[in-house]
Amino acid sequence: MGLFDRFKKKKPVMKRGFYAANTGRLFADFITSSRSADSEIRGALRVIRDRCRESARNHPYSRRYIQILTSNVVGSNGVHFQSKKRNPDGSLDAPGNRLVEEAFRDWSRFGRCTVDGKLSFQAAQRLFIETWARDGEVLIRLVKNMRDNDHAFAIQFYEADYLDEEYNTKLTNGREVRMGVELDEMKRPAAYYLFADHPHHSDGFGTDYTKRKHIRVPASEMIHAYIQERPGQTRGVPPMSNVLPRLKMLDGYEEAELVAARVGASAMGFITSPGGDGYMGDDLDNGTPIMSAEPGTFQQLPAGMDVKSFDPDHPTTAFSDFEKAILRGISSGLGVSYVSLSNNLEGVSYSSIRQGVMEERDHFKMLQAFMIEQFVEPVFRAWLDSAMMAGTVQIPAYRYDEFAAATRFIPRGWQWVDPQKEIAANVNALNNGVVTLQDIHAHYGRDTEEVFEQVQRERDLAARYGISMNFEPFGDVAKAAMPGEPDADL
Repeated sequence: MGLFDRFKKKKPVMKRGFYAANTGRLFADFITSSRSADSEIRGALRVIRDRCRESARNHPYSRRYIQILTSNVVGSNGVHFQSKKRNPDGSLDAPGNRLVEEAFRDWSRFGRCTVDGKLSFQAAQRLFIETWARDGEVLIRLVKNMRDNDHAFAIQFYEADYLDEEYNTKLTNGREVRMGVELDEMKRPAAYYLFADHPHHSDGFGTDYTKRKHIRVPASEMIHAYIQERPGQTRGVPPMSNVLPRLKMLDGYEEAELVAARVGASAMGFITSPGGDGYMGDDLDNGTPIMSAEPGTFQQLPAGMDVKSFDPDHPTTAFSDFEKAILRGISSGLGVSYVSLSNNLEGVSYSSIRQGVMEERDHFKMLQAFMIEQFVEPVFRAWLDSAMMAGTVQIPAYRYDEFAAATRFIPRGWQWVDPQKEIAANVNALNNGVVTLQDIHAHYGRDTEEVFEQVQRERDLAARYGISMNFEPFGDVAKAAMPGEPDADL
């Protein structure tokens, strides 16, 4: 080799255009998959669902997450319904709207809206969110022509176990069944194959799983609600699935620290001797002599014996910081704030908690829209159709589309983080035309027309009893000009 060749510049090593695509030793444990959404879900769905249910039963943070969703997405009153059907001249059809609202309110009462008579529609909304948070999907059957029901309609909840994820086949008509869902040529759900009974019911009288028969329910009679995260996804995945490993590890770590702290709080030690024998002790534990020590007493050991104390340092000072770090990752994965999940307001300022609350509420609003779109509105439309046909709502059936399209669903709102500052800011924004009254009322889960009606009723009530109120909503009332006086506007 010549001198020139020895110092010749080596060719640069070519690297991939994306560092994330590297395959070196640091990426050796990076497991990837190119399978479809249904292929990944099929083999893991039941295990994930069962583990999420176990976590919701026994883990306080999982239970807290479900409580956060039910209280913030549904709230104490649930979704409020209003009918806003208008006449050809643009005015509200007050009699028709009132008839629909009162009938739906009657159907929503406890014992009337579900097949088993155990829920109100408000409680059904809470069950919807709880089931989704735990199972990742909700199955609801729309049961029409119900007997002993003035509205001839009710809903029936099914656990996700009823939809057989092991039933996958190609049908002779060109359709296919994926995890219990029959899909047409456009991959649109056409029917659902449900078990007649819960496939894992263990009362000692259930039939064998392999002998169970499927019930084919048309898609028009079913609500299968889940959040689709990938194109072509047929079944829902529990939202807690990505934080289950952290929850499990945190639970194990807390248990280990608790046991270590209990051991550390107890005075323990070992008695040693040069020969390793000769000590009789006060008692025997599995053949080993032990000595019981009482508080405030000293005992003389036999000759040649020595005591080695055992004093573990638990709980460690790093426990609190480690737990916070794990909980922050869990709260991020669940879409809720660390403050809400941990119930820890330590070191929280107004600015930080307001920022966290605003981001958290945006997530809750998305879930409210999901619940209204996939549960509340479909149930209302099915009820309205049945109620019109049954005569409970005495409106001609041909006007169904008019009233079905003129509905408004108002979810729960929230109080301000700092009411004085927030309300002052909204008044300023209202005066400058940045927001409207409806924008402000919607934050509280109210409707402007409803607020105006309530204010007017209170004014009339005060006048009837001769009460003069020292406050006037929506600003001062303009005073009429007295005869002979110049116009107030001049």
